[in-house]
Amino acid sequence: MENTRRSFLKKVSAAGIGAAGLAMAGNAGATTTAAEPQKKKTAGKDDGKLRFGFIGTGSRCHEHINNVLAIPGNKIVAICDIQQGPIDSTLKHIAKFNVPAPKVYKGGEREFENMLNNEEFDCVIIASPWEWHVPMSVAAMKAGVPYVGVEVSAANTIEECWDLVNVSEATGSHLNIMENVCYRRDCMAALNMVRQGLFGEILHGTCGYEHDLREVKFNDGTHYNYVPGSGDLRMGPTAFAEAQWRTNHSVHRNGDIYPTHGIGPIANCMDINRGNRFLSLSAMATQSRGLHKFIVDNGGENHPLAKVNFNLGDIVTSMIKCSNGQTIIVTHDTNSPRPYSLGFRVQGTEGLWMNDGDHVYVQGKSKPHRWDDSDEWFKKYDHKLWASLESQAAEAGHGGMDYIMMYDLIDAIRNKKPAPMDCYDAAAWSAISGLSEMSIARGGALVDFPDFTRGQWIHRQPQFAL
Repeated sequence: MENTRRSFLKKVSAAGIGAAGLAMAGNAGATTTAAEPQKKKTAGKDDGKLRFGFIGTGSRCHEHINNVLAIPGNKIVAICDIQQGPIDSTLKHIAKFNVPAPKVYKGGEREFENMLNNEEFDCVIIASPWEWHVPMSVAAMKAGVPYVGVEVSAANTIEECWDLVNVSEATGSHLNIMENVCYRRDCMAALNMVRQGLFGEILHGTCGYEHDLREVKFNDGTHYNYVPGSGDLRMGPTAFAEAQWRTNHSVHRNGDIYPTHGIGPIANCMDINRGNRFLSLSAMATQSRGLHKFIVDNGGENHPLAKVNFNLGDIVTSMIKCSNGQTIIVTHDTNSPRPYSLGFRVQGTEGLWMNDGDHVYVQGKSKPHRWDDSDEWFKKYDHKLWASLESQAAEAGHGGMDYIMMYDLIDAIRNKKPAPMDCYDAAAWSAISGLSEMSIARGGALVDFPDFTRGQWIHRQPQFAL
């Protein structure tokens, strides 16, 4: 098997499948048909269990492990990280399930390549810092892993988005973006209502990521969140967890750097990449004030971090035009004091759903000019995945949607179906980051959205959660 893998990698290398070359090929509009998987693997070899690997062993990895091991018929073959602390924590976590300990790969930044080259997997889940999502996904697909799950956002630049599409097409590996909000119960019920025509023809959507992350972007090097009153504010190498890397994006980038929680469910409601597509985008950003103010308020004007220049606007607003005529507004707001919201609104010719306030209005069924509480509507139109898996999902992360997402992915693996949220979804949803940065840098100029399907969107049919 090792000889087969090395032979495949040599063929890939000889074919010139590199990040830069793929980006150029994608932007040139070349027509590519998805290849058959390069390595013929049997799901659940030997004992019939699906073989999982994890790259990145932080808290998000633990949540995925919970669901992989809660669903019968799976095992964890190997894990990989560059830090010993998260590895130790993950091994202790896995031990609670009374299953064999996985093989550990640790050390240098490219150690994940040794794991991919030495082990056989049915699926590898990538839950690493954002800048590693594409290199690790590409390496896993080139290594012949049949299904690769990558955390959000899947990519940071347009070139990286093309890399994901091109390598998935060239290798036949199924890339799945692990966007759990698409499986949120209210989002799936709203999608059900859209598909059954309750809202008529869809006209407009709003969404976003509005979440006060100031205490995540800074901490004391020990706790995940900043401890108020401690005065010990850190970011970068001496910090802990996401503050080691996430805050740095706020220093260097100005755009919607985390769009997929919002856009994923809206894209499903509008059949993006399946009969519809994103056509163009325009974005603007406010001043950058929130992070600097947080540092001064908690560490004083003389704190070393008070000298850091943060580039990310506190509120970033992107407007998207779709091929079928719909408009979408996407908001990114993570530097401000505020309650959590994803700001969903799905509106059509016959009614709408707004999740802030949990409002539904359906013409001819609701009282004129009066909101209905969404509970009764969502009970009636509850998605079949939730109706059948409610008890199993009850204890899972993020209100159960993590379990539903993993269940759906595992069902695809076992039945050799396409990824529920594939490489085209990963690319289109993540591209909002690069395009919004481009538009903001140009004063809000309209920028064209790449067609990552190369025209296939016209004929592709909806498949998510059917």
